[in-house]
Amino acid sequence: MWQTRAPESKILSRDRMAGECERLRSRSRTIVFTNGTFDLLHAGHTTYLNQARELGDVLIVGLNSDESIRSIKGDKRPIIREPYRSRMLAALECVDYVVLFDEDEPRDLISELLPDVLVKAEDWAHYVSGRDVVEANGGRVVLAPLVPGLSSSGIIRRILEIFQDQEAEST
Repeated sequence: MWQTRAPESKILSRDRMAGECERLRSRSRTIVFTNGTFDLLHAGHTTYLNQARELGDVLIVGLNSDESIRSIKGDKRPIIREPYRSRMLAALECVDYVVLFDEDEPRDLISELLPDVLVKAEDWAHYVSGRDVVEANGGRVVLAPLVPGLSSSGIIRRILEIFQDQEAEST
């Protein structure tokens, strides 16, 4: 019988996630890790996450906390707060675990989890946080292709344009 896990059961603390990684390694599971803000989840994200999941047995998504996003993108972000972003990600079948981190970069989290595969979108080819940790541990880094024309920032800009056009038409 096919079973699904409740999304909330996929969201783990850093300590619990590190322990789960040890358990998974003891069972020879290939651990894949990716990270991001995943603000305004869109088809580019789901395509990317499905591609990442195909690279191993377990996909862990490191999710920037609200505090981390504000530090990176400014006070007006995130659009969607961390409890909702984490639940949306956890609801995806391709995502096995979600773990929040407060730092701007996931390097420390990657050092704690030691994934076999680290996946980032190809637009991050110039710098992949944690690459050195993963490769020193015998793992590999994979750069995934982007879905053209889809980004959270681009979607936000388009929404604002539409809203401004509608406001101008109504005056």
